[in-house]
Amino acid sequence: MRRIGRRDIVAAILIALLAGAVFTSPPLQTLQGLSLDILTALRGKIIGDRRDPATSPVVVVAIDGETYDTPPFKGSPTQTWTREIGRVLGSITEGGAKVIGFDVIFPSSIEQSEIPFGDASFGSRVRGFDRDYLIALRRLSDSGKLVLGEILSNDHPDRPDRAQQVAVKSNIRALNVHTDSDDVIRRMPLSFSIEGQPVPAMAVELAARALGAKPETGPAGVTNLSGYAIPSAVPNTLTLNFRGMGRDVPTYSFADLRACVEKGDTDFFRRAFDGKIVLLGSILTFDDRKLTSMRLGAGHDGTPGPRCALPAPASSPQQARSAVAGVFVHATVVRNLLEHDAVTELGSPWRPILTILFAAIVALAACLLAPTGAAITWLSLTIAYAVVAVSTFAHAIALPLTEPVLASLAALAMMIGYRFVLADRDERFLRKSFALYLAPEVIETMVASGKMPALGGEMRNVTMFFSDLSGFSSIAETMTPGELVTLMNEYLSAMTDIIEGHGGYVDKYIGDSIVAMFGAPADDPAHARNAVRAALKCHEKLAELNAGNPAFAGHGLSHRIGLNSGEAVVGNIGSRRRFNYTVMSDTVNVASRLEGANKYYGTAIMASEATVAQTGDIFAWRELDAIRVMGRGEAIRVFEPLAERGAESAEQAKVAAAYAEGLTCWRAREFAKAADAFDGVAKIDPASALFAKRAKVLTENPPPPDWTPVNTLEGK
Repeated sequence: MRRIGRRDIVAAILIALLAGAVFTSPPLQTLQGLSLDILTALRGKIIGDRRDPATSPVVVVAIDGETYDTPPFKGSPTQTWTREIGRVLGSITEGGAKVIGFDVIFPSSIEQSEIPFGDASFGSRVRGFDRDYLIALRRLSDSGKLVLGEILSNDHPDRPDRAQQVAVKSNIRALNVHTDSDDVIRRMPLSFSIEGQPVPAMAVELAARALGAKPETGPAGVTNLSGYAIPSAVPNTLTLNFRGMGRDVPTYSFADLRACVEKGDTDFFRRAFDGKIVLLGSILTFDDRKLTSMRLGAGHDGTPGPRCALPAPASSPQQARSAVAGVFVHATVVRNLLEHDAVTELGSPWRPILTILFAAIVALAACLLAPTGAAITWLSLTIAYAVVAVSTFAHAIALPLTEPVLASLAALAMMIGYRFVLADRDERFLRKSFALYLAPEVIETMVASGKMPALGGEMRNVTMFFSDLSGFSSIAETMTPGELVTLMNEYLSAMTDIIEGHGGYVDKYIGDSIVAMFGAPADDPAHARNAVRAALKCHEKLAELNAGNPAFAGHGLSHRIGLNSGEAVVGNIGSRRRFNYTVMSDTVNVASRLEGANKYYGTAIMASEATVAQTGDIFAWRELDAIRVMGRGEAIRVFEPLAERGAESAEQAKVAAAYAEGLTCWRAREFAKAADAFDGVAKIDPASALFAKRAKVLTENPPPPDWTPVNTLEGK
C-alpha cells in the first residue's frame, strides 16, 4: 500500500466529482432505467416471489391462441365475438368481480360492414347483432363495474365504436403507456389531461373503483389514492414493480370461460372472480408485446388459472420472454396500487451524491493500491453494493446501480492514469534506478516508506552463501575477452536465478565469485534450508551447463560453495553519498573460509554445524571433519550435504557410511582402522583419499597424547 499525499486526495475527489457528474447527467439518463432492469432481473433470480397467484387482487381474461383455435371463434372475425364476450362478462360480474377493464378495443362493429350482400350491405343484413353485447355494456357501466379502453393520440386515436361509447357513457379510460428513450416501459402514467381536466389512466381508475376512492393530486404534485402517496421519480408516473416477473397474475382463457358459461358452472366464476379486478386483454405472440424492466430477467404472461370446461391445450410449457403482453403491464399497475408496492426511486440530489461517493471510495482505493488490488477492490465493492441494492429493491426501494458502478469504474481508470502520468513518476524512477543494484524487497521497502535509501542496519539471523569457480584463472587465460564475458554471464545468470528463486539475495559478484545471503532483506524463517537447496541446485545446474551449453564446452568448470548460518548486521552500509545493502559479521567470514576449505577435501559444498542445526532432518549429511579456519581460534564441525533425505544415491550412502566409520576411528586414535575404512572408498571419494593418507602417516608416526582431531587450515 503506497503513501498518499494531499495532491492525491484532491485528485481522487476531483475525479470522483467528474465521473459522478458525467454518469448522472441527462444524456446518460438511460442508465437509470438500466438499473431498474438489472435490479428486477437480479431480484427475480436471487430472491424470487413466493406469493401464491391465487391471492392476486387482479386477474386476466386472455384472448389467446386457444381462443382463436376454438369454435365458435375459430375462423371468425373478432367483430362477431361480441355476443359471447357479453355473456362471459355477465357471468364474471355475477361471480362477484369488483370491476372489469378492457385492454382490447373494438373500433368497429359488424353492423357497420359495407360489404355488398345481395341488394344491400352485409351490415344492414345483421342489424341488431350487437344488441345483447351493448345491453351488457350498459348494465355493467351503470353499476360502475366496467371501464373500456382507448388510445389517446393527436394523429391516430383508437376508440371503441360509437355504439359502445354511448352504451358506457363516460366509462372509457386511456391505455397509453410511458416509454423511455430506449423504448422500454418502466413507468406508467397516472392520469391524462383531457379538455384541461386530469382523467385517471385505466389501471388507476380500476384500482380507485375497487377501493371506492378517487385519486387526488396534492400541491407538490404527489398523487394520493386511498391514503397511499404514489412515489413518482418522473412526475405523474408510477414506477412499475414486477415483483412476480408476471407469474403473480392468474390468467384464464376466454375460450374456456365461454365454454364454462355454456356449462352453466356459476360456482367456478364465483371461485375465480369473487372480489377480483378483471382485465380483458390479448395474449398473443405477435400482438401488443411490450418491453419492460423484466426484459433482462425474462417475464411471463401470467400463470394459467384453473380450468372449468375445456381440457388444457397440449402445448409446451409457458416460456419466459423479454417482451410481455401489454395487459400484464396494466395488471401490474393495479396490483402495485392496491398493495402499496410501487417502486420508490432515489432521486436528485441523492442519486448523484451516492454515485460520487462510490466513485470517490474506488478512486482512493486506486490511489492507495496497485492497479490489480484496486481492480479487485472495485469488484468486491461492486458485488457488496449490488447485494445491498437487491436487498433494498426487495422492499421496493431502487438504489442507483449502473451509475455508481460505471462511474467508479471510470474513476478507477482515471486514477490509474493519473498515477502513471503524475503520481508514480518518483516510484518508477526509484525502481528503475536501483533495480540492478538492490534486491526487489529492498526497493519495495523504499517505495512503501516514500524515502530514499539511507545508512543504517540491523541484526538478523541469516545464512551466507559463498561460491567460487575452481581454477578459473588458468581457464580464463585460454579464452578471448568475448568468450570469457559470455561464459561468465551465462554462469552468473544461471546461479543468480537459482539463488533468487529460493529466496536469496545476491549481495555482490567478485570476479567469478558470488556472495549471497538468505534471510535478508526479506525475512525467511527457513533461510538455512533454502540456502542448502539452492547450493545443491547450483551444483546440478553447473553440471547441466558443462554438458549442454556451447560456452562451457571443453572447460569442465567446477565450483566450491560455503554455507554458514548465524547473526549478522544487514542494511545500507557505506558512505553518506554511496552505499550498498550488504552484510557484515564473523558469520560472513566463516562462510568464505568454508568455501575455500572445499579444495582440501575435494568437495563441492561445505556447511557449518550451525547451518546443519537450522535445517532439521530435511537433508542427508556427511560430517567431513572438525576444522579451525584462518582467523578463528574455535574449531568448527563441517558437513557436506548429499541430497534431500531419502533421495541420496546408493553410492553416496556407501561412501558416507565408510567415511563415518573412518572418522570415528580417526577421532579414537585408531589410525590403522581409519586408514582401512577410508581406503575402501578412496578411489571414488577425494575426501576419503585425503583422510586415508593422513591416517597412514599417523599410523607410522603417532601423535602426542594431547593431540586433538581438529584440522587447522593454513590458507583461505
